[in-house]
Parts: sequence; C-alpha cells; structure tokens
Amino acid sequence: MAAAPGGRLVFIDRLRTLLTVLVIAHHTAITYGGSGGWFYREVTDSGVPFSLLLTLFCSVNQAFFMGLFFLLAGYFTPPALAAKGLRRFITDRLLRLGLPLLVFGLVLGPLAVALAGIQQGRPFWARWLGLMEHGVFFIGPLWFAWALLLFLACWLAWRLTHPPVPPPATPLPVPGDRAWVLAALAVGAAALAMRQWVPVGENRWGLQLGYFASYVFLFALGCAAWRHRWLERVDRAQARRWGRVALYTVPLLVATAAATGALAGQAVNFNSGLGVAAVVYAFWEPFVAWGVIARLLVGFQARPNTPHPRWQRWDACAYGAFILHAPVLTGLAVAVAGWGAPPVLKFCLVLVGATLASFMLAAALRRLPGARRVL
Repeated sequence: MAAAPGGRLVFIDRLRTLLTVLVIAHHTAITYGGSGGWFYREVTDSGVPFSLLLTLFCSVNQAFFMGLFFLLAGYFTPPALAAKGLRRFITDRLLRLGLPLLVFGLVLGPLAVALAGIQQGRPFWARWLGLMEHGVFFIGPLWFAWALLLFLACWLAWRLTHPPVPPPATPLPVPGDRAWVLAALAVGAAALAMRQWVPVGENRWGLQLGYFASYVFLFALGCAAWRHRWLERVDRAQARRWGRVALYTVPLLVATAAATGALAGQAVNFNSGLGVAAVVYAFWEPFVAWGVIARLLVGFQARPNTPHPRWQRWDACAYGAFILHAPVLTGLAVAVAGWGAPPVLKFCLVLVGATLASFMLAAALRRLPGARRVL
C-alpha cells in the first residue's frame, strides 16, 4: 500500500470515519431497544424481535469497533512522538483528548442529560444550567479520550525507560494464524478474569473495565505494529480466513442465548461469573474482533490510497462528530418521541439525521479560529 502525497494513509482516515458512523449507529440502536447504557432509551423491552436484532448488532459492534480505534491510535503513536518530540506530543494530545474530555464532561454531557430529561417533564434550561453550575461531570462516549490518555501515559513511561529501536531493514512478516489464535485465547481469558472483578456494564473511574482486555492488547499491538507496518501488510487470504472465523463465531452467541433461556426472557449472566454464557461471551469477542478488523483493513486498502474531495470532508469532521453526537442524537430522539412510528423506522431516520447533523456541526465548528487543532 503506497502512501498518499505527504505520506498519509488515506485508507486509515476513511476507516476512522466508518467507525465514527458505527459509534452513532451503536448509540442509536441502544436508544431503540439494543442492550447497553445511553443518555436516553425510548425502547427498553429487550424481548421484542427488533430489540433482539439491535442487541446482536450492538454485541458484534462492541466486539471490534472501539478496539479498532485503539489499534489505530497505537499504530500512529510512535511516529507522532518521533516527529513532534516529547513536549509537542504531550501538548497535542492534551489539546486533542483532554480539552474535548473536559468540554464534553462539563457542557455537552449535561446538555445530553437535560435533553433526555424533557421526556420526564423536567425543565430543560434549568436542569442544564444547574448541572453545569454544580460541575456535574458526565463522561459519556469521551471515556475513549480518557482511556487513551491513560494508555499514552503508560506508553510514554515505558518509552522513557526503553529508547526506541530503529526499524529493521527487513520488516518482520505479519504474525500467522497460530499467533492470532493464541492472542484471542489470551485476551478472552484476561477478559473473563477481569469480569470477575468488574462485570461488563459496571463503570470504574468512568471506564467499563470489563472490555479493556482487548483494548489494552490492541493499543499495545498497534504501537508494536508500526515498526513493521503490519496494518498495511495484512494478507488478503489471511483476512478472508479470519473473516470466516468471525462469521462462524457470531451465531455462537445467539445459540448460547437460546440454550440458556436468554431469548425466552430468563435471567442469564453474560457479564461476569463462570457460567457458560459468561465464558462463551468472553472468548467470543476476540475471535469476532480479529476477523472483522482484518477484513476492514484489507477492504479499505483495496481502494486507491488517494484523497477524494467527498471523503476528505467527512474524514476531517469525523473526530468532531464523535465528540458532538451524544446531544445531537439525544435531541433528535426526544424530538420524535411523541411520533407513533415503529421503532425500526425511528431508528433509521434518527440514525441518518444524527449522523448528518453531527458531521455538519463539526464542520461548522472547525471553521472557528484554532478549532482544527482540537477537532
């Protein structure tokens, strides 16, 4: 894969844009019946067919999409430090991650909460201003920025005690299938162990640590992969094999839910413990993730790695849309809450509206002086 002019990997930018749209889709799915926590949930009956379908979508999404964000973040961390130097690198990351985290937590998060409260008859302005006045912090999806700051701090501490080694003249080949299987088993075992301490769905320090086994592994893998440019060299045949692994693995979660009575409404614990459901779920995630990530990397590389005006507009606004989408999505969902349309129609319309509005608002904000350093 040749780089675009200036050395930029355009296919990675496009992949980030897709992941941002998937984040918005994920939270729209939770709004209309999928499993998970969000500022506003209109449909909470998880037993209806559309809710079950959205829950499966959320489960597959959760298996790979945030992990892929961390993989990409790790991949570009070593070259960014080398190009900018320590001081500028830290300043840049504090601006790009720390400032949005604070603005969301103190302004946009309370805005989303106040918008969601309209459905319960709570006064919007009084609640929003009251939450900001009291400094109530809602981390929302910006937990990603918080986690990435922690990962970067750990990586910098390691780098300061382990000077960088020049890239080898002949890069190592991408690890083979055996290494992928062992990594999936190790991540699954680590996730299962962590979930005995912090179940999935439970927050500690603003983070759902039950998912962090794969996040830590993928960020570290990204940092290591840069020296050998592995993300640009994933073999198409290997990606196809792992794509089939993911495809065959996805139904195992549905089969487990059916076998344990979860589809019939029985209480089944997928989130912690050592029951069949919890064990299957912990190991199911990395096998799905590796396949989907590999197929996405190869699929996006197959397209010309050259800038395109339409993609460039979306790519430039993806991070801003990620930051802004929570109050936008919540506001749109609340605005159509009184409409008697079926949830499937609301899901489609709100997803499209929230995606377009988030990207357009991000584009408008990027025109402000200095905003592009952050967004």
